[in-house]
Amino acid sequence: MKPITEAPKGTKDIMPKDIYKWQHVERKALSVAALYGFKEIRVPTFEHTELFLRGVGDTTDVVQKEMYTFKDKGDRSITLRPEGTSGVMRAAIENNLLSEKLPAKLCYNISCFRYEKPQAGRLREFHQFGIEELGSPSPASDAEVISLAKNVLDNLGIKGVTLFINSIGCKNCRPRYQQLLKAYLNEHEDSLCPICRQRLETNPLRIIDCKEKSCSKLIEQAPKMIDHLCPVCSDHFKELRERLDKMGIDYSLDPDIVRGLDYYTKTVFEFVTDCIGAQGTVCGGGRYDGLIEEIGGPKLPGVGFAMGIERLLMVMEACKAPFPHEEKCSLFIASMGKEASIEASSLVDRLRKEGICAESDNMERSLKAQMRFADKEGCLFTMVLGDSELADKRAVLKDMQTKETREIELDDYFCLKFGRILIEKQLKETLDAPLEKE
Repeated sequence: MKPITEAPKGTKDIMPKDIYKWQHVERKALSVAALYGFKEIRVPTFEHTELFLRGVGDTTDVVQKEMYTFKDKGDRSITLRPEGTSGVMRAAIENNLLSEKLPAKLCYNISCFRYEKPQAGRLREFHQFGIEELGSPSPASDAEVISLAKNVLDNLGIKGVTLFINSIGCKNCRPRYQQLLKAYLNEHEDSLCPICRQRLETNPLRIIDCKEKSCSKLIEQAPKMIDHLCPVCSDHFKELRERLDKMGIDYSLDPDIVRGLDYYTKTVFEFVTDCIGAQGTVCGGGRYDGLIEEIGGPKLPGVGFAMGIERLLMVMEACKAPFPHEEKCSLFIASMGKEASIEASSLVDRLRKEGICAESDNMERSLKAQMRFADKEGCLFTMVLGDSELADKRAVLKDMQTKETREIELDDYFCLKFGRILIEKQLKETLDAPLEKE
C-alpha cells in the first residue's frame, strides 16, 4: 500500500516554481478568446453519467474504458468529466444561453479525468483550455475557431505546428460511407487487432484512428470519407478551405482524422507538432451539429476545440518558446528587534495595499539569515530596520542586482517614493537591454 503522502498514479502536483508558466498559458488563451468575443464559463467537475453516454458515445474508448464513474450516496451514477464539451452544452441548455443572442461563444479552463496509462503529456487528471461556438451552421464559425486556436499557439510562441483538416460527413452521408468501410474491412478482418475486430461491429470509424501497425496499413488503402460526402457536407468543406485560404492560414488535408468522440460531424481538425515525438497533437476539435439536440436541447449546431495544457507546456519547453519571468518580491525589509519588526510589518502592509509585492521576516531569523533569504528569493531591493533607523525615520535601500544604495525617508510618502524608484529601475533595465536583431 502506497503512503498517503504520495499522489495517486496519473496525477501531478503543480508547484509554486512552475505555476507562473501555467498562469501565463491560461491568461494568453483567455485574452485571445476575448478578442473573438468568447466569454469564460465554469461548470461542475462531475456530471450525471448519462450525459457522457449520450454525448461522447457509448462505443468510444473514453466511455468504455476510461471514465471515472461511481454511485453517490443517493445511488445516482456520477462521472468525473472526461472532456469539457458535454458539460458546457448541458450548462448552456439549463441556463437558457441558447435562447439569447447567437452564436453563444464560451471558453473555459478545466481539469478532466480519464483512466488510461500515464505517459508524457497525458495524465489521468489533466487540464484543458477549450472553446465552444454554439448556434451557427456556417463554415465561417469553423474558420473562426481554427483561427482562434492558431492565434493562441502563435501568442504562446509555439513554432513548427501544422494544421490538418478533414470532413467526416453528417448523418446523411456517413452511414453509406460506414457500409463501404465495413465491407472493405470485413475482407481483411484477420489483419485487424483484437480491439478493432470488436469495433468493426460497433463503430468502424474508430478503426481509422487505431495506432496498431497492422490496422494503420489497412486504413491506407481503405475508402476515404472525404470522397463520399453529400453535397451539403462537400460545399461546407469547400467553403471552409476558401475561408482559411483568404485568412492566410496554411493547412494540409488528412482524410484519416476522425477524432475520438462520437459527437463530431463535418469539420474535424488538429494542430500537430513534431517537436515532442509521437504525442504531437496540441489542439483538436471540430463541428458537432447533433450534440445539443442529443442531450435534450434545441436543434442547434456547434463547433469548438480543446488544448491540453500539459501538452502545450511540453511543446513550449521543447521549441524554446518564451515564458515571462516569475514575479519577484520588490522589497524585503529586514529587522532587528521587536519594535523594528513591528515597523517592518507596517511598512510592508502599506506597500502591499499600493500593489507592490513586499516581504518582511516572520520567522525571527538573525539579520544575516534574513538577508540570505532575501537573496535566495531574488528580491529586487532590501532595507534594514534597526534602532537607529527607527529613531531617524530613515533607512538605506539596497539594489540587490547593482549593489547600489540610497537613503530613503520613512514618512507618509514612503510608498510613493519606493514606487518611483521601482519604476526607475524597470525603465533603466528596459533601456539598457540589447536590441533584438531582426
